[in-house]
Amino acid sequence: MKVHTSLQNILFKSPVITIGIFDGVHSGHREIINEVKNIANEEETESVLITFWPHPKMVLNNAGMDLKFLTTLEEKEVLLKKCNIDHLVVLPFNLELSQQSACEFIEKTLVNRLNVKYLIVGFNHQFGKDRKGNYETIKACAEKFNFNTLQLLPKLIDGEKVSSTLIREALWSGQIKRANRFLGYEYFVNGTIVGGKMIGRQIGFPTANIIPKESHKLIPMDGVYAVRLMISNLCYNGMLNIGIRPTLNSEKVSKTIEVNIFNFSQDIYGQDVTLIFIDRIRDEIKFENIDFLVNQLKKDQKSALLILKSDK
Repeated sequence: MKVHTSLQNILFKSPVITIGIFDGVHSGHREIINEVKNIANEEETESVLITFWPHPKMVLNNAGMDLKFLTTLEEKEVLLKKCNIDHLVVLPFNLELSQQSACEFIEKTLVNRLNVKYLIVGFNHQFGKDRKGNYETIKACAEKFNFNTLQLLPKLIDGEKVSSTLIREALWSGQIKRANRFLGYEYFVNGTIVGGKMIGRQIGFPTANIIPKESHKLIPMDGVYAVRLMISNLCYNGMLNIGIRPTLNSEKVSKTIEVNIFNFSQDIYGQDVTLIFIDRIRDEIKFENIDFLVNQLKKDQKSALLILKSDK
């Protein structure tokens, strides 16, 4: 997959194109991508996916700092590379681009610059100024500029239409298994391991604190999770707590992400890690004392090991 960060020096020969944010590159997105590749093969041309960065909402939304996404741009590129599409075009999104109508964008970018032959979109596709462009708009432009277009039906899982919004809601409510079914892979967070207060070590459950690499990355609901971790290309099992550690903190503190890695004693401070969420075990709870907490952590470890064993 070739990655292009501008329209300069791009020479496509009548490509098959899809366009969108593709947050999460979930199972519904991959059905669109597969259709793009299939038609490109039939037409003996190239497959192209166009996306935008920064995310349009980060440019247009005054509450941009509160926005959370399933994938960073780097993660999106890694997932799209696995889809074996020929070209990824990442267009810089700015206020000037936001003022283009859907038809204006199609004419200036897809027709005049990229020579589109086929444009394929998903069931809920909207774009252009104020998101007023829809599939009816695309069909009108296709007739005017002489290219083909296709809108795919939604992908259904458990009777629900797969969407990035649905997956975000599942993660925010701690429904990891459900989110993973819609994604088609296990949700992950990339981060860096930093030092903590070493309290976990004192009670027999040493933990590593993790700082996400991207502040806009969605972190699932507070609670205890069974996870896998990738560190230096090696996979480890563990259990993770997201929250404020109410039993250990008597005053209000900021939220932390702490992982207890099973059968592990290496010094990994400063290293990068990928957290892979398998399932949620329980809510974060304030216990009467440390002994109650330790007893619960022992139960959590057993639960996590059972979950991880059954997930193989």
